[in-house]
Amino acid sequence: MHINTDPERIEEILTRSIDTVYPAKEALRKKLSEGTQLRIYMGIDPTADYIHIGHSTNYIILRRLHELGHKIIVLVGDFTAMIGDPSDKTSMRVQLTKEEVEENLKSFKAQIAKILDLDSTENPIEFRFNSDWLSSLTFADATELASNFTVQQMLERDAFQKRIAAKKPLFIHEFFYPFMQGYDSVALDADIEIGGTDQTFNMLAGRTLVARLKQKEKFVITTTLLTNPETGEKLMSKSLGTGVSLKANPQDMFGKVMALADAGIMQCFIDCTYLPQTQIQALQKELSEGKNPRDIKLRLAHEIVTMYHSKKEADEAQEAWINQFSKGALPQSLPDLLVDVTWADWESLLAEGRLAASKSGARRLLQQGAVKLQQQKLTPDTPYRFAENDILQVGKRVAVRLKKT
Repeated sequence: MHINTDPERIEEILTRSIDTVYPAKEALRKKLSEGTQLRIYMGIDPTADYIHIGHSTNYIILRRLHELGHKIIVLVGDFTAMIGDPSDKTSMRVQLTKEEVEENLKSFKAQIAKILDLDSTENPIEFRFNSDWLSSLTFADATELASNFTVQQMLERDAFQKRIAAKKPLFIHEFFYPFMQGYDSVALDADIEIGGTDQTFNMLAGRTLVARLKQKEKFVITTTLLTNPETGEKLMSKSLGTGVSLKANPQDMFGKVMALADAGIMQCFIDCTYLPQTQIQALQKELSEGKNPRDIKLRLAHEIVTMYHSKKEADEAQEAWINQFSKGALPQSLPDLLVDVTWADWESLLAEGRLAASKSGARRLLQQGAVKLQQQKLTPDTPYRFAENDILQVGKRVAVRLKKT
């Protein structure tokens, strides 16, 4: 297998969307320049049935490495998902059943294939499951693995420290996760593992085990997480139910990108698109010189929809978004809102239908004239009645089709 050692392509891999390289970036640069095929993997736990564009950062890096000729492995943590990774959590995660894991896995491969060339025959990408080896470990095996780590090392985890400080329970089985994920690296004979900074502890555990059990160096690449630089909050989170899904339709994907915080625009260009760095720098310059962030975000949304659908569908989604939010037109397809018979007034309908945060908030919207039924403004005193399929609009961006239960 020919390995491409182009310095410029290696430089992009080592700098774009990269937080830290362990043990050092220069050591990995030297390794990538040797022309030897490396075994590189990224693990993902199937804690939801979709992948969002925040995950795409890692898959885009895997794609670049695959294009250089390296061996890529996509590891589904179906076994570890049934334990629950405590990374970045202040309470224990809900453990998934085997059935829940299998259900979540159904569409994973199709979503990953939107980025990675899973049809490659010259350099096939492996799709592995860690239940293949973890489910067969004996208690003696697990004890042996655990002997490579101390309790003090485990307690160094920031998430565990927060739990202890808050006097929340910390369960023994949660200590298993780092060395079980670490053993994945041993089973895969990995040279490199890629993951977000929230996975650093687990990936370094794998580095320890590979050194001790395989007597070789394993590199760890941690990637930047998509966050709002003004608030520090994640822009994408499966656990919180947010994110722009790779399996979203073009209009939904476009709209969700446009709904992202303006402060995160440029990081999304860097982490989630194939746009060359020179073009991203030009957009950053336009933004700093006062160009409307909305116009820059339109470019971002169009770029992302084109990646996962097509330019034609991106053009159509952009036109629909502009018509809806700039010209006041409603989209052709609207979500249904099933109206419960117990919702006895407009305030109840808006609050219980999650179109307003509360009844008091719903009343304020009605008082402000922000709520329309069939294009007619409603007030708190408007009689509560509507017909099947009537369109209820709240503000400029939210509209539903009412359905009676």
